[in-house]
Amino acid sequence: MDKIKEHFEQEAHEFDKIILRLIPYYPQMLDALVTSIPFPENKKIKVIDLGCGTGTVSKKVKEKYPSSRIHCIDIAKNMIEIAKHKLSNYPDITYENADLSKYSFTNSYDVVLSSLTLHHLVTDDDKINFYTKIYHALNSNGIFYNADNVIGSNEPIQENNMIHWKEFMQKTVSVEEIEKKWIRKYNEEDRPAKLINQLNWLKDIGFVNIDVIWKYYNFAVYGGLKK
Repeated sequence: MDKIKEHFEQEAHEFDKIILRLIPYYPQMLDALVTSIPFPENKKIKVIDLGCGTGTVSKKVKEKYPSSRIHCIDIAKNMIEIAKHKLSNYPDITYENADLSKYSFTNSYDVVLSSLTLHHLVTDDDKINFYTKIYHALNSNGIFYNADNVIGSNEPIQENNMIHWKEFMQKTVSVEEIEKKWIRKYNEEDRPAKLINQLNWLKDIGFVNIDVIWKYYNFAVYGGLKK
């Protein structure tokens, strides 16, 4: 996690540009994440944004739910500072610099959102334990949705996923940069899990109405509801 923290501290100021080059249809993915929140737009929902980055997801939430109260968490201080600037028009947002691999929830929420963060949890057990923490932190009828990097259910599907991901990046990034920088970082820092396994974990934990809201090869938006 120290290496991941250093990576995001260094790239914070370029993150919004980099992400559009690396993540296929990133704006559509985040739209799917936020528009799937099932509450009326005038409801004063309590939201936590896990791995808030530069505040893009929280900004979309505030635009749709102006009365929402949001708590933003990120491992990188530089990300949080940029998020504070991006969200400076919204006084009802709080911020916390924390490592999610060691995080314990101290409040309850109507909505738990995360984007491109939870795949950094190292093992399947780490992810299951954290999803369980999320479940217990949700209010009744609260929802959890995750927009993240995932793995296909078998090797041929995953190989195809990687081909299409590289094809997307090649529209704006050289093959050399993809292989020597971004795929190398992916192999060193990212620990995504099979999507189908994660859906089963959510079910076993107690989530209901579990679904995949959006998917493009190895990127997906998925989650469920706590009764």
